[in-house]
Amino acid sequence: MKYNQLGGTGIFVSEICLGAMTFGGNPDAGFWKAIGSLGQEEADKIIGRALAAGVNFIDTADVYSFGESERRVGRALKNLGVARKDVVLATKVFGEMGPGPNDRGASRGHIMDSIQGSLERLQTDHIDLYQIHGNDAVTPVEETLRALDDLARQGLVRYVGVSNWAAWKIAKALGLSAAKGYARFETLQAYYSIAGRDIERELVPMLTQENLGLMVWSPLAGGLLSGKFGPGAPVAEGARRATFDFPPVDEDRAWACVALMRRIGEAHGVSVARVALAWLLGKPHVMSVIIGAKTVEQLDDNLAAVGLVLSPDETAKLDEASALPSEYPGWMFERQGGGRRPKPFAAT
Repeated sequence: MKYNQLGGTGIFVSEICLGAMTFGGNPDAGFWKAIGSLGQEEADKIIGRALAAGVNFIDTADVYSFGESERRVGRALKNLGVARKDVVLATKVFGEMGPGPNDRGASRGHIMDSIQGSLERLQTDHIDLYQIHGNDAVTPVEETLRALDDLARQGLVRYVGVSNWAAWKIAKALGLSAAKGYARFETLQAYYSIAGRDIERELVPMLTQENLGLMVWSPLAGGLLSGKFGPGAPVAEGARRATFDFPPVDEDRAWACVALMRRIGEAHGVSVARVALAWLLGKPHVMSVIIGAKTVEQLDDNLAAVGLVLSPDETAKLDEASALPSEYPGWMFERQGGGRRPKPFAAT
């Protein structure tokens, strides 16, 4: 297992982050039952196996099974006797946690109401990484940042991050944090897979320039890149995509990638899923890849991706097969600025 800096901080996290969205068991959790139905015993086993493999980073959210995921994580760490300093706990706030109009969003009110619930469910006195889970089109950015900074000053959270925001809004937030002396976003949690490389247009250049750590969610595109599916094949009964077809994917591009990954996987004697994860782990802008598992066997296969190193030729072929179509203003950048790259300048 390798460890990378958490954004611009001095904390290091494992390149594999254990996602806890599959932990739940709440019979009233609605559609979350299709994603997060694992009880405490299963959660203990999966967290124990991940920690034994060198994972020190766990990500959850208050909205996952309406708090049950956080409860499972907190109880598992107690059951396993894990020292608090040995695990980096990340959770998120934003989602709908009640029927009231203020039981959601990134307002100061909802953030302050939510933090205590997360701390209690996780059975801890602080959260290492507290993330805004989604874009709030109503709340001013400065209100959100001030609330997060207050939590950091109180010692309830140590670092803050964001998920599912546009590049311009993150840049605005970073500028406000610098001007006001607020705790800055250190991480971006975003969807990224070999079948969904949209973040490379705006978000990756921004986070690279601003030194934010990228946490990848749904690296297998909701199971579509597991190798179990293909053109014309029915979605297996019980598979997540049978009830929750998300995230949206350009299937023509996805199937081309799966076909190529299958050949590469056969050459290495590994699964398609492992190749998909190894492709992501090889990207220099990726801090940590979040994997969720319903079984220990699935977890073991995903964890093994850290040991798979793709050759430059294999990576180039995968990059070509999954390349994004040209889009403005990107094609204009190439046309006008192709000769101005960060490289040594030779005077003539």
